[in-house]
Amino acid sequence: MTTNNTEGPTVLSRTVRAAVLAAICAGGSLLAAGVSAADKDASERQAYFGDLHLHTSYSFDAYVLMGAKVDPDQAYKFARGEPVQYLGDTIRRSTPPLDFMAVTDHSENIGVFNTLEDPSSPLSKSELGQDVHQNGTKAFGRIVQLMTTGHPLPGVDVSGTARSAWQREIEFANRNYQPGKFTTFIAYEWSSMPDGQNLHRNVIFRGNTAPNPFTSVDSNKPEDLWNWLDTIRRQGVEALAIPHNGNASNGLMYDWVDSHGKAIDQSYAEERAANEPLTEISQNKGQSETLPELSPTDEFANFERYDHLLVSPIKSKPEGSYVRDALGRGLIIATKDGGVNPFKYGVVGASDFHNGLSDSAENAYVGSAGAADPSKQPPDPQQTLALLGDVRKALSNLVKTPPGAPPPQESSPLAAYYETGSGNLTGVWAEENTRESIYGALRRKETFATSGTRLKVRFFGGWGLKADPAKDRDWVRTAYAQGVPQGGDLPGSASGSPRFALWAVKDPNGANLDRIQIIKLAAKDGKYIEKIYDVAASNHRKIDPTTHRAPPLTSTVDLATAKYTNTVGAGELGASWHDPDFNAALPAVYYVRVLEISTPRWSTIAAVKRGVAPPEGYPKTIQERGWTSPIWYTPKNK
Repeated sequence: MTTNNTEGPTVLSRTVRAAVLAAICAGGSLLAAGVSAADKDASERQAYFGDLHLHTSYSFDAYVLMGAKVDPDQAYKFARGEPVQYLGDTIRRSTPPLDFMAVTDHSENIGVFNTLEDPSSPLSKSELGQDVHQNGTKAFGRIVQLMTTGHPLPGVDVSGTARSAWQREIEFANRNYQPGKFTTFIAYEWSSMPDGQNLHRNVIFRGNTAPNPFTSVDSNKPEDLWNWLDTIRRQGVEALAIPHNGNASNGLMYDWVDSHGKAIDQSYAEERAANEPLTEISQNKGQSETLPELSPTDEFANFERYDHLLVSPIKSKPEGSYVRDALGRGLIIATKDGGVNPFKYGVVGASDFHNGLSDSAENAYVGSAGAADPSKQPPDPQQTLALLGDVRKALSNLVKTPPGAPPPQESSPLAAYYETGSGNLTGVWAEENTRESIYGALRRKETFATSGTRLKVRFFGGWGLKADPAKDRDWVRTAYAQGVPQGGDLPGSASGSPRFALWAVKDPNGANLDRIQIIKLAAKDGKYIEKIYDVAASNHRKIDPTTHRAPPLTSTVDLATAKYTNTVGAGELGASWHDPDFNAALPAVYYVRVLEISTPRWSTIAAVKRGVAPPEGYPKTIQERGWTSPIWYTPKNK
């Protein structure tokens, strides 16, 4: 069991943090010296797609709540396109195999609750195990309460069971790793949730070994997780942490203060930046980019909304819960002495499914648990609603309304079913499909996220950058030579207005592209300013020079059949753009958002399959999208 460290970082850990931070700022990937993927021509990097957040029967909630039977070994096989057994059927992915994946089972009691299948297991014989056997999902609230308060399971020692399960997780990841074809990462989820407010992180290891996980039972404070990461890094084990579902954190994920309520200082900023280069911007339980309440001029902000705590209808405070807000806050914090930005995040997307089956297609999603075979009849929602009703009752008194939060509004079980969405994906630009190369891309933040589509998007910035995707076939080589890719910092001092090159191409099996946008945040007088620019638009639409927006496209979706046509939109968009409102004195951050044309949402597709009307009160269509990691500008004197 890992020992808590509540005394703060040591001098040695600060030294390690500084080295890691220097490597990050230099674009390094912490790879060993010698010939490696990092020595290859950067312009030859390819896009690889994966999922860095998936649960199997080894996670307590997946097994107890969802009845998951797929183990990590089967999950990897499914991800790379092999058939697996699920609910009595042999099924395969509906979309092409993933290039990489990490199974991230909850570290708290990992591989423990699925031992309830063995009546002679220590858990089965315990009072808690008997409660689960007799009451099923009705006992789930009790389990969650133990997890959220950081208590071990009462009356039973399951530490040996968990250690054994973790070793199997490692074995499964290594066994399924096929360099050049399919990359796996040893990983787990650290599941801190104080008072129901989500602070979860996925921990991704670079190599083929890993120590026993640091869990939220050890500590529910992120600072202690980062100190543990510093410690194992000194021992030669490299790993990083990825926060997720900031949308359900009630403002704690990207707060102005640390876990003790103290204002963020530069030591904290260094620690966070060194250990958390990435954050999850979108997944099954909603997007964490922004909301209309935070971005009132963004007409595309009200996308896949999930705006309450994970186990409660209590509303989550928007401020401090979304990535765009975090990027702006980071600029402000970095203006202090030391100049380190704690929220200098690249972005990833994921599924967070709890049935072991990673699939990002709209027609493969069936609500709540995750994906299924789209050729099968989708399950009756009433079966799921009955389950969700039991869970809601079990959790009703678990979470207290946090100070300052509005009182919870009772929501229909339908909301818990239809407000979730299909799986999302992480895209990386890497030299090859190996652990070394993909982890390097994660560390340098040369990443993008999508809402499930396999569109590709690239983003470069520089001073006098001449790369133009619309005119130059070799623009990528020029862009690397003259600028920095997504995840980087504009080099040197300002010389005129920065110029950006951006490009996107549609999913070969998906919808056409609507437009490409640049979202900009700039810090001024202790606040940040947000601006959105349409930079490239399909169908020869003109972008208004005053509003910087293109007019909307006509939807081709037929709700009666849940079909659409690619008669509008473009297969590829690209542009060279300079910031018309650039102020060299203001720190700024830029990222790209790509929008597809409208297509049927999963809930509409499922309704048509069942021969019923799409559910009222929920979106019937969706504009799938992608987001790049940002590019940052820091004035020379900052």
